[in-house]
Amino acid sequence: MTIKDWGITYDELEPYYDKFEKTAGISGEPSPLGPPRSNDYPNPPMKDNAVTRLFKETTESMGYHPYQQPSANMSKQYTNPDGETINQCMYCSFCEKFGCDFGAKADPISTVLSTAQKTGRHELRTDCYVTEVLHEDGKATGVLYRDLKTGEEIEQPADMVVLAAYVFTNARILLLSEIGEPYDPETREGIIGKNFTGHFGSITYKGARAYFDDTQYNYYAGAGALGAVIDDFNFDNIDNSEHDFLHGFEVHVKEFGGGPLTRGINVPEGTPGFGSEFKKNLIHYMSRNINVLSQSGGLPAYHNYFDLDPNYVDAFGIPVLRVTNHHTEQDYNLNKFALEKCKEIAEELGADIVDMDVMEEDVDFNHTFYSTHYGGGVIMGDSDEDSAVNTFSQMWDMENLFVVGSSVFPHFGNYNPTGTVGALAYRATEGMLKYLSGDGGLLVESKSKVSKS
Repeated sequence: MTIKDWGITYDELEPYYDKFEKTAGISGEPSPLGPPRSNDYPNPPMKDNAVTRLFKETTESMGYHPYQQPSANMSKQYTNPDGETINQCMYCSFCEKFGCDFGAKADPISTVLSTAQKTGRHELRTDCYVTEVLHEDGKATGVLYRDLKTGEEIEQPADMVVLAAYVFTNARILLLSEIGEPYDPETREGIIGKNFTGHFGSITYKGARAYFDDTQYNYYAGAGALGAVIDDFNFDNIDNSEHDFLHGFEVHVKEFGGGPLTRGINVPEGTPGFGSEFKKNLIHYMSRNINVLSQSGGLPAYHNYFDLDPNYVDAFGIPVLRVTNHHTEQDYNLNKFALEKCKEIAEELGADIVDMDVMEEDVDFNHTFYSTHYGGGVIMGDSDEDSAVNTFSQMWDMENLFVVGSSVFPHFGNYNPTGTVGALAYRATEGMLKYLSGDGGLLVESKSKVSKS
């Protein structure tokens, strides 16, 4: 594994978490086992329901430390420090995979984009396909993009460039622009494309499903991040010397709500895949099941990386990004243990039937992995020898180029990456302001250059 330090401590980053949480209006309560915080969440936690109450009562009786999961759904109407008002969540269940037409959850439209638009100095161009950062004499001079409506290729000059696309696109643009040294898994030299990590649904987002014969739950009221969680197997709360894996995991239940066709087909193992028994069980257990899930962040391995595909190109004839990923013994060992813990909790819930998810150990042969949480490729650190950006997300190799997003994660935590992305974005923005108001240059000197001098 290619584990490395981020170059920044939690205490240094915590004020930026606090700023992001206030902008987004996060609803929550501190974890009993979590790190210290300078302030409470700006909004109270989301409402309990029968599922979260049962999980919390059960895990507490088992000696664990449950709490209500933080959420960017508003537990009450909230006005953030920029003056943007976000409405109180109505628990309508049309949430997790949808925008909120009631305006009750934090997203860029209701928060930062609204604020930027009011300044009169913000222009948003849609249908733009950026393919390259233009640069000369070691500095970015702008970007090259295609207008997807006309096909026209346009050069946009800039004094400073910020890559804030998704993980894959940030890495692809840098590789296409020949900025930074591409990572080579054979020699393990180079940086751009290194340390691909994330939450992989094929292996890390697994658990156990509890089925009840008599108890029913109302799945027609819920929210995208309504849930309860325990940290007892997370970060330093687990003693890795007792196990055959590093890192840890969290365990949770969530109640998104039963939107049409989105709750899934959940029937006990052994149920036929069609026919009268399938229909009977589907109808019976539709409102009589609870999923106890774990989530763990993948640790980086030298053989998991991005590069430009040598064979495939996009519609404009430009190489697409190739992603190479194989799960490791570390991944399997950690998640097998997590599955057992989910099963234990599901059984303690009082279920009549408990089915444990199956680990897809042949995933390497299927070349299958899926998630919405990825990281790495343009990793952060305190030295240009083993990282692409400094702790202000500023490229070591190009001082007026910043890369923002989970691309900069050297490895992945166990929780969703949004909070850390937001915190690092605020720190990056602070760095951009310092850079533009000063005499230029790197905001943090590389330790490798300090040691050499």
